[in-house]
Amino acid sequence: MGDEDVDGKCRNMSACSSTTSYSTKLFLFMVPLVVISGFVFVNIGPKDSTSLLTSLSTTTSHLPPPFLSTAPAPAPSPLLPEILPSLPASSLSTKVESIQGDYNRTIQLNMINVTATSNNVSSTASLEPKKRRVLSNLEKIEFKLQKARASIKAASMDDPVDDPDYVPLGPMYWNAKVFHRSYLEMEKQFKIYVYNEGEPPLFHDGPCKSIYSMEGSFIYEIETDTRFRTNNPDKAHVFYLPFSVVKMVRYVYERNSRDFSPIRNTVKDYINLVGDKYPYWNRSIGADHFILSCHDWGPEASFSHPHLGHNSIRALCNANTSERFKPRKDVSIPEINLRTGSLTGLVGGPSPSSRPILAFFAGGVHGPVRPVLLQHWENKDNDIRVHKYLPRGTSYSDMMRNSKFCICPSGYEVASPRIVEALYSGCVPVLINSGYVPPFSDVLNWRSFSVIVSVEDIPNLKTILTSISPRQYLRMYRRVLKVRRHFEVNSPAKRFDVFHMILHSIWVRRLNVKIREV
Repeated sequence: MGDEDVDGKCRNMSACSSTTSYSTKLFLFMVPLVVISGFVFVNIGPKDSTSLLTSLSTTTSHLPPPFLSTAPAPAPSPLLPEILPSLPASSLSTKVESIQGDYNRTIQLNMINVTATSNNVSSTASLEPKKRRVLSNLEKIEFKLQKARASIKAASMDDPVDDPDYVPLGPMYWNAKVFHRSYLEMEKQFKIYVYNEGEPPLFHDGPCKSIYSMEGSFIYEIETDTRFRTNNPDKAHVFYLPFSVVKMVRYVYERNSRDFSPIRNTVKDYINLVGDKYPYWNRSIGADHFILSCHDWGPEASFSHPHLGHNSIRALCNANTSERFKPRKDVSIPEINLRTGSLTGLVGGPSPSSRPILAFFAGGVHGPVRPVLLQHWENKDNDIRVHKYLPRGTSYSDMMRNSKFCICPSGYEVASPRIVEALYSGCVPVLINSGYVPPFSDVLNWRSFSVIVSVEDIPNLKTILTSISPRQYLRMYRRVLKVRRHFEVNSPAKRFDVFHMILHSIWVRRLNVKIREV
């Protein structure tokens, strides 16, 4: 073998060795890149797994109730239930990234397992088997609520559902089928936990025979109820804070002192008590808790604790938007004056042909609206009977029953028991106020069975009422007779009565907020 051959072979071997060495180095260089790229891929997305979620610590997310209407007034617009934004999620495992997308879907990305051993480098990429996680009690509740939202949303396209007691129909409702479906969903699953803490008369008690009777009536019904009340707070959709502002004014407030702090401290102490004892208040910062008050000071009492006023559901008679009432979160309830504690003698009246008086009002002069009404109409027209004091021997209830329209101006506060008294009497209500959200206006279209008059139009009151044709008045009268079932107080409560309508309004507000554990 010549030197050239040897040199040639050596050169060839050198070249082969060089090539082999280069390939090995290239291979060893590429493996770490593959490993790194695997980690980079699974970690695409927000570094903070909760950064796409609404933070409850700053605000509680509330959406419009599903039944609000687009009519100018008095109610907001009827929207079907939306897919709702989530509140904060629980902390996630280091091996899972959670991305919040449409319909609250959670996308789980499993990390790629990469192993390397000495010179023999092997790469494996396998998906970890997906384990079925056990849902918490709250997650089970939210899952069922999501199904209820979907069912309610689909109700507009379905045929009316048969009901042995009552099927909502007619223009008195923004969307009768949606309301009915929502009501049935409420009956199917809605559960309320009533905190046991507190002693009467401030807690678990309330007036039942006064203008504030809704406080006592509701407390009694919910505490004796077996269908909606639960003794297991883990199964509850909402939590009731059972205090009575009327009783606080009577027993805690020092009359004429103008010192509201005793009431404020009582409310604050109670919330701190249940917040320290149970996890539920702090879990939602009050968003799934509610109070009910018919006293004029109810709104003020609710702001004794900032989260109660801003986050919680407030069922109030004094539903005044100028006093921080929020229709999307709060509930307007009727003011009902039950002098005897029952409806005996209050419901009923003659037919339209036996009502000779066009419109009637009698009441004291207080607030900004009534002086204007009395100035223009007191004892000035036989068709518009407006009195500060009724003539001796004249019955107030008889005057309402003999009138086609009953004038219901606001007093010191926007709510008035005359609205319900008019409905009970078969008299078409004439609402004169500013900033008032009528009861259950998320469901009821008040313009279909009442007359809404601005304060500025008080001088034109007769013109407005006489412009309503007899045919249209008869329609409104019949609607009053149908809708008044929603304002009747029964003991025990009956389906679709005022107790159940209050519950339904609270149910709707609960549907419009989603809570997740942190």
